[in-house]
Amino acid sequence: MIEYYLGIDSDYVVIGLAALVLLLIIVMIINAARQRKLRKAYEIFMLGNDGKSLEDTLIDRLNQVDSLVEANAANERNIDTLFRKAKQNFRKFGLVKYDALQEMGGKLSFTLCMLDEKNDGFILNVVHSREGCYSYVKEIIDTNSIVALAEEEEEALSMALGEK
Repeated sequence: MIEYYLGIDSDYVVIGLAALVLLLIIVMIINAARQRKLRKAYEIFMLGNDGKSLEDTLIDRLNQVDSLVEANAANERNIDTLFRKAKQNFRKFGLVKYDALQEMGGKLSFTLCMLDEKNDGFILNVVHSREGCYSYVKEIIDTNSIVALAEEEEEALSMALGEK
């Protein structure tokens, strides 16, 4: 009857269907073997190491993640605090050694300029002579001084600002 409608011998249809069933049985056996391997791996995974369950392992890891998040937040706060404080620290320096008096040699006198990020700070001028050592401090606010600066002090300020 199939032969009448399709024009194909029914023996070929039965052989084709038998081959298809055989192929499906082979695929089913392969899938069963794979499933068995996966089940073994799953059971081993669920047992965990040293008898610990997967749930205990996950809880431990989540607790570690929570503590790392807290530590990271604390580190970020500390870094922000350090950056804020670092802006107030002296970061720019200029040092000029010179002979204050002609009879004295060895450049024992010096001028030291120290500025923060906003170019505020001071200039320390130390003059060495035979009678003693004298020091003077001049305040610097935004690269300017209320008191006139000597040549060496101007040079130290320029060095601190990176101009020399």
